[in-house]
Amino acid sequence: MEPELNLTGKLLIAMPGMGDPRFDKSVVLICAHSAEGAMGLIVNKPTGEVELSDMLEQLSISHGPESRQMNVRFGGPVETGRGFVLHSLDYVSFVNTLKVEGGFGMTATLDILEELARGHGPERALVVIGYAGWGPGQLEGELAQNAWLTCDADMRLVFDLPDNAKWDGALRSMGISPLLLSSEAGHA
Repeated sequence: MEPELNLTGKLLIAMPGMGDPRFDKSVVLICAHSAEGAMGLIVNKPTGEVELSDMLEQLSISHGPESRQMNVRFGGPVETGRGFVLHSLDYVSFVNTLKVEGGFGMTATLDILEELARGHGPERALVVIGYAGWGPGQLEGELAQNAWLTCDADMRLVFDLPDNAKWDGALRSMGISPLLLSSEAGHA
């Protein structure tokens, strides 16, 4: 029997013409993948004007000038009222951090936001609202339809590149020029 496909800790790169505008040019870090489905966070979609300070105020978490200044990102269309922090593993929550292959951690408890508000917490972090989720076999079906490419996750790509450069950067990490991808199928 073949081993089950496990994309935990990998990046999904949305192919052009996917059809769902929420995932257009998305790069998704898969945080959990099993026979029950998959869960990931989009790492390159800013929410617009929402800042960490806005989120802290909404949650009544006190913050001052030492608070980390960060944009909040759209992590996916599921549970968009819930926040997640994708981060480096130099921080592990005393409540609950999901360790993700490749040196990533995902924490969805208030303690990490309190740490960020004090200017502490992980060295590298992305704050996102919502997540991307797939039911049993759904992600595998999308992969079979060539909706996504997969590649190894890279800390620099996830945390250091500007959001608008992550999709191109992920493709280039695979040796693929973004200019060669087309949303239209070729016909001979």
